[in-house]
Amino acid sequence: MIGPYQEQAEIFSVRRAGEYVEFTVVAPRIAAAFKPGHFVAVAVGGENTAMILRRAFAIAGVTPGDTFAGTVQFVVAEHGPGTRWLVQRRPGETLDVVGPLGTPFPLPSAAAPAVLVGGGYGSAPLLPLAQALLGQGAPVEIVLGASSANRLYGELASKRLVGQVTVTTDDGSAGEKGRVTDVLPAAIDRIRAEIVYACGPMPMLRAVGDVAKERAIRAQVAVEEAMACGIGVCMTCVLPVRGADGKSRFVRSCVDGPVFDALNVRWADVGTLPPDLVGADAMGGH
Repeated sequence: MIGPYQEQAEIFSVRRAGEYVEFTVVAPRIAAAFKPGHFVAVAVGGENTAMILRRAFAIAGVTPGDTFAGTVQFVVAEHGPGTRWLVQRRPGETLDVVGPLGTPFPLPSAAAPAVLVGGGYGSAPLLPLAQALLGQGAPVEIVLGASSANRLYGELASKRLVGQVTVTTDDGSAGEKGRVTDVLPAAIDRIRAEIVYACGPMPMLRAVGDVAKERAIRAQVAVEEAMACGIGVCMTCVLPVRGADGKSRFVRSCVDGPVFDALNVRWADVGTLPPDLVGADAMGGH
């Protein structure tokens, strides 16, 4: 099974997790095709809504096969009208869900020590990734950060999964006071990590990429760009990224990502139209 698939997914459970809401929906075809790093696009507002754009959420886990008929988990943070409507849904209701979408995290060809870094509910896709890496026999550490304790996600699940979990919060309400990049170098050194994976806000991903570069290891990052259609049509999620030929182009996070090598993302130019991008003149750049 490859996908993506559109499913009318019954809500199996809704659980509050700090500032977030965790949904488990019955979507067997999506669950069967899932790989860590994939996301789903959920229609919001109901049948008669004016909100035509879907909302994208990283998949936090699946139970494929016959267990609970194949369920998919994703985590929602309430930001605007669409997510406000979504967090009011209850078990037994149905959601229109498309997935799995995007490119998954690339796994090493052999077991390689890895540090996984999550910011806020950006830690959601890292849990199934950790399971996959542990399945290869790789040592794994997890670093979780947020502005405050109620904005952390997956701390207990991470601690059950791996031996070493470091938590940071901006206000010191949980774990160590500070940012994930304050503790990341020690985590890399502890297990002699060969790769870093990260998901969270763009400034955090840029900083994680800088730390990995200083340690001469690769960082694979899942960006949190606004993804509406999920299939590369609407162009709301474009990023300036260097290709294998050394030239920079706008790529669509939803189909070319959301996972990128941190070295290739032009972090300083996100949200702009750099004149040296391939095709920039045709798009109005000068």
